[in-house]
Amino acid sequence: MRHAPIDPSLFVSHRQRLTALLPKQSLAILHAADVPSTNGDGTLRLCPAADLFYLSGIEQEESVLVLAPDANEPAHREMLFVRQPNELLATWEGHKLSKEKARAISGIAHVRWLSDLPGVLHGLMCQSDAVYLNSNEHERAVLAADSRDMRMARQLLNNYPLHRYERLAPFLRNLRAVKGPAEIDLTRQAVEITALGLRRVLAVLKPGMMEYELEAELLAEFTRHRAKMAYEPIIASGTSGCVLHSVENDKECRDGDLVLIDVGANYANYSADLTRTYPVNGVFTPRQRAVYEAVLRVLTRSIARATVGTLARDWKRAAQLDMNKELVQLGLLTAEQLAEDTPDEPACKKYFMHGLGHSLGLGVHDIAPLNGPFQPGWVITVEPGIYIPDEGIAVRLENDILVTQNGPVDLCAHVPIDPDEIQKIMAAQ
Repeated sequence: MRHAPIDPSLFVSHRQRLTALLPKQSLAILHAADVPSTNGDGTLRLCPAADLFYLSGIEQEESVLVLAPDANEPAHREMLFVRQPNELLATWEGHKLSKEKARAISGIAHVRWLSDLPGVLHGLMCQSDAVYLNSNEHERAVLAADSRDMRMARQLLNNYPLHRYERLAPFLRNLRAVKGPAEIDLTRQAVEITALGLRRVLAVLKPGMMEYELEAELLAEFTRHRAKMAYEPIIASGTSGCVLHSVENDKECRDGDLVLIDVGANYANYSADLTRTYPVNGVFTPRQRAVYEAVLRVLTRSIARATVGTLARDWKRAAQLDMNKELVQLGLLTAEQLAEDTPDEPACKKYFMHGLGHSLGLGVHDIAPLNGPFQPGWVITVEPGIYIPDEGIAVRLENDILVTQNGPVDLCAHVPIDPDEIQKIMAAQ
């Protein structure tokens, strides 16, 4: 665990919110993620299962959370199963959670070894009317391989075919969308670490630098502050910025070009997601500045419209209409093209072809009700852009905001974005 300890009351409250939604005589089971493999016998670092972490704070492989709020035995109503440490594991893999440490992290009183799970689970299955199993129901998930959750689902269906099985994911989609104060504080930490990385980039950026050198500066700053990359960073200069998911980061940053940096720190499994666009030589050309300021105006207006009750599709559509007008002013759209605009085929699509934002939290694209409406406690990104390959100009600006009853709060308001401020910072280096 690289990050500082988290008060277990966060996870206790999350479990209470979930169990309050479960019908009587229900059993819910959640698993850790698999350790991803590479070529040969290699493995990658474990990416903690977001739902298990949300409910327990546990980040160790092969862990299982079992919730049975109405179990006959009080000790069985909330249980965590973890691998039993031994000398061999300690030699080859290092520290594994003791029962005491797992209790301290999760706030779960009854921690047992994983070897106890089959027997305990059989008893609970005999008491339960409905079994809630988890699955990856993200709308853009790639389901090429079975997860530990799915493997257990098949085993239970085979062994207990007469039980009623239900989906846990819809409950978690709604619960995880609304962040409490502790989660917002962790997100703020991720944003602040990202901001430090971007300031470090501004301090060194100059013509001739390679994109991967900027990536190295970001990674060094994130690591220094106990964070990691939330996703593969996009550091794209010149025309590379017009490729929305350009992650090669292998080009030279040339004099007169812009460099688009889409990056976020992940701290305690909570992610930031920011985008800034900088002039490589420290000064925007008049045309670059005009495009930049157009995107900034759409960003500012879109943040203001992220209010409680707003539907995601209406929010995006309003930004498209804003962008249409900006593109006319930039000479990129004609009045005739503007007249043909529809929600299905927005006039701005050639130059602004992606979404306006997404939920943010334990996933960079976190789960939330697809069309909203926005609720207090949602954390979302706002990321308009203009991409003009023929001119070698790509500008995207992205801030993370908190939706509140009193209006949106920009969590990135302190991260330099005004073009004059950016030029001033770069001139001072």
